[in-house]
Amino acid sequence: MTPSLPAETAAWTGAYDCAFTDRDFAEISAMLRTDAGISLGPENRQLVFARLVKHVRRLGLSSFADYVDLVRHGDPAERYGMVMSLTTHTTRFFREGQHFDILARDVLPGLVDRVRGGGRLRLWSAGCSTGEEAYSIAAVLLGAFPDAGRFDVRILATDISREVLEVAALGRYRDAGLNAVPETLRPVLFEPGGADMVQVRADVRRLVSFRYMNFMEPWPMRGPFDAIFCRNVAIYMDEGTQARIWRGLEQVLGPEGYLFIGHSERLGPEFRDRLELCGKTTFRRPRAPKPDSRTLTHVT
Repeated sequence: MTPSLPAETAAWTGAYDCAFTDRDFAEISAMLRTDAGISLGPENRQLVFARLVKHVRRLGLSSFADYVDLVRHGDPAERYGMVMSLTTHTTRFFREGQHFDILARDVLPGLVDRVRGGGRLRLWSAGCSTGEEAYSIAAVLLGAFPDAGRFDVRILATDISREVLEVAALGRYRDAGLNAVPETLRPVLFEPGGADMVQVRADVRRLVSFRYMNFMEPWPMRGPFDAIFCRNVAIYMDEGTQARIWRGLEQVLGPEGYLFIGHSERLGPEFRDRLELCGKTTFRRPRAPKPDSRTLTHVT
């Protein structure tokens, strides 16, 4: 759905005195929705101007109309840069920590037994940004399963931004952002990284594969995944796009899999029979009821 806009089409100008019309905003919003699934409302107009005017000036253009024409018909790299400027990559270690408690308490114990018996374990951090979520998952996994690296265990971490994936693969972070990391898991996760920095341990990084993925493009993975973290990825998408993503995730979720979503996100009623709520914004495949011995009949 194209964002509803004011009727007037007078040019909006900011501190940089660069012409920015309602039509410019609508066309940028339409491209962003096509490329990344993100829907913008009129309240986002000033944000769009602030984030993109630097590109207009860098290219030596005098108006957003010229910029819109260039990104629509010109260099694909400029269009990718526009989309990246309008996406948010906020994350931190152990964000929404109760999800990691559920992972440790409810998800991993049975999976560890299965893997030690010759099975496989697959986890997915979708929208991983700079990697903190994926490494938090790896830390919880190694806390429960210290020799996981010797078995068929992998964590897939994907994001739409190739730049943040490069940061994630390095695994080097400022230690000021580590307050939420449990003390018991810090030595599992990090080795000293220098002044005011920490480095994710090599054995942790080996568990994680970072890959580019855009939910609006064909999905390269087939699953099944034992747990999927897709948190705060769909929050700025319209209901139809969100539902399409939830359907795709449900289709690659394993028969006893768990799905973790953001605290401002919701699954629609069409998933009521396929995923059951088992914690705050945590869903799993419905469990078959255990037979009640009082209702069994004995045939002699």
